[in-house]
Amino acid sequence: MAKILLIEDDLTYSKIIKNFLEKNGYEVSCSTKVTEGLQSLEKTKPNLVITDYRLPDGTGMEVLDQVTQHFPTTPVILITNYSDIRTAVKSMKMGAFEYITKPINPDELLLTVKQALKKDPRKPAITSQTKSSPPRSESVDLSYQVGQSSQALQIEKHIELVAPTDLSIIVLGESGTGKEYISKRIHQKSKRSNGPFVAVDCGALSKELAGSELFGHVKGAFTGAIDHKTGHFESANGGTIFLDEIGNLSYEIQIKLLRAIQERQIRKIGGNSDIPIDVRIIAATNEDLQELAKSGQFREDLFHRLNEFSLRAQPLRERKEDLHFFAMLFLEKSNDSLEKNVTGFSPEVEKIFMEYHWPGNLRELKNIIRRAVLLTGEGLVHPDVIPSELLESEPFPAMDIHSASDLKSSFEEQEKSLILKTLEETKFNKSKAAKVLNMDRKTLYNKLEKYGLD
Repeated sequence: MAKILLIEDDLTYSKIIKNFLEKNGYEVSCSTKVTEGLQSLEKTKPNLVITDYRLPDGTGMEVLDQVTQHFPTTPVILITNYSDIRTAVKSMKMGAFEYITKPINPDELLLTVKQALKKDPRKPAITSQTKSSPPRSESVDLSYQVGQSSQALQIEKHIELVAPTDLSIIVLGESGTGKEYISKRIHQKSKRSNGPFVAVDCGALSKELAGSELFGHVKGAFTGAIDHKTGHFESANGGTIFLDEIGNLSYEIQIKLLRAIQERQIRKIGGNSDIPIDVRIIAATNEDLQELAKSGQFREDLFHRLNEFSLRAQPLRERKEDLHFFAMLFLEKSNDSLEKNVTGFSPEVEKIFMEYHWPGNLRELKNIIRRAVLLTGEGLVHPDVIPSELLESEPFPAMDIHSASDLKSSFEEQEKSLILKTLEETKFNKSKAAKVLNMDRKTLYNKLEKYGLD
């Protein structure tokens, strides 16, 4: 019998989920806080962890971080509200198996649990790679799709142009827009395609261990360094290294990275000799690195070294011509995996999709369609299987040149409102607010100053 650890502070909700999963043959233990959950994790060693995002003493992202570090073979499912969609998308990149949104549909929960446990790597076929990095969900590994919008075709032209060169590249864009897919596409079309592609989420690297993770360390370099470690740069030799959320690197690591780019060599932490490297760097961020460089938060010389060429992954709301294309693609894939026969979307659903602003971009679209296919079974998808948040959302303004400044202003107002609401919920504890908002404290302080909330 598979063991599941459920971390949920709403006791009524927790009891409903527990009873449902136990009726379906699973052994479920429950916790209400991050600390309790992590203690239970050590004791029970479950096959699967299901955690709510918002918890009394932290967030589900903290649970995910600890599970991927200490129990990398244990899949994690994150439960979120629709207001946390961007965070849920980010969790996938950090190693979460999947996310599901409240209110939870029992069929969707059961399906996700079964899929997660099918991929439980704690079986004889485990590889040594699994021990060093958390497994990613198969659902994340969709093949690259160009899309049909003018923006998508323009990005593809730029990829074709820059891929054969060895220029360093910055890929800009929101969470869920496919920055890593674009970077993989560049690697696959480059002269380095036979070499490794190593993806690193800089936002998930702790300040203390970032240098070791990127450049490696020698035995005895620091407390806990019980053996030699090969860093991501050395692993990527002859290929491409993808540094996602690069703006999160500390100033000290930025200096080491600049040296690696300039001299084409690295030095392990605690080492006394340099190691030559032949690596192409692709960096990605959803922040304005140029602004961070001007304000002294990111080294300007490093920014210029990385920014030999830049690409921008457009959010889904700005490329609505691609929405139907991807919706049908995800519909087909969901039909195959769920063994359903859904033929398309009703005109009402298509209208809802076109008017929604898609904060989680393609990942959110994929999840909504998978859920709709599961609930529909056959025929057309109708509004009754679409989450209420989409039905109740305000129609999003169409994007054009003249409305660009208004759109930016609208985003800033939404961001200001979200920060203020979170501060109130955390009783103006800025450290807690930063965790809930999934940003570092320095970024939060800058935004507080920008919006006059400090």
